[in-house]
Amino acid sequence: MSDVSNTPTAITCLTQGEVILYPTEAVYGLGCDPDNQQAVEALLAIKQRPVEKGLILIADNYGQLLKYVDDAKIPMDKRADIFSSWPAAITWVMPASKNTPKWLTGQFDTIAVRVTNHPTVKRLCQEFGKPLVSTSANLTGQETVTSIEQAKTQFAEQVGFYVDEPLGGNTQPSTIKDAMTGKIFRG
Repeated sequence: MSDVSNTPTAITCLTQGEVILYPTEAVYGLGCDPDNQQAVEALLAIKQRPVEKGLILIADNYGQLLKYVDDAKIPMDKRADIFSSWPAAITWVMPASKNTPKWLTGQFDTIAVRVTNHPTVKRLCQEFGKPLVSTSANLTGQETVTSIEQAKTQFAEQVGFYVDEPLGGNTQPSTIKDAMTGKIFRG
């Protein structure tokens, strides 16, 4: 009988502060534990992305994001737009909680968050018990990887686990909107 306890999983890798690659609605994403500064710094190093740009958090439900969002600052008249748009590939830039680390917000006092409808990501967030950092699987300024094989060639051992499941079928990365003004940053 083989010992499966030594087989790494995406969740064990996340718990150990490693970066994982997983499918999102449109592209493969790199993710890690948002509360682990070393994991976030490793992800930024893999992407060659400056911390000042900030990162997106992806979650199974809004409750997982409340630790990072200053929910009290979101006006009542904006809530219908936000919550009726989820779950979907729409990322909202919201006021960040005062406790949200700068390694997530970068130079901003906001945090970009998304409640996904992608079944793989929902399952990962449910099993991990919190959101994941979510950024496209590419080097900054380069094309996103389009297959697990391409990802393994590009990232090799820098990524602790490759979640080999299907993409969500969207042709474009998530729309990014400002929760306070409705301004579209990426459409």
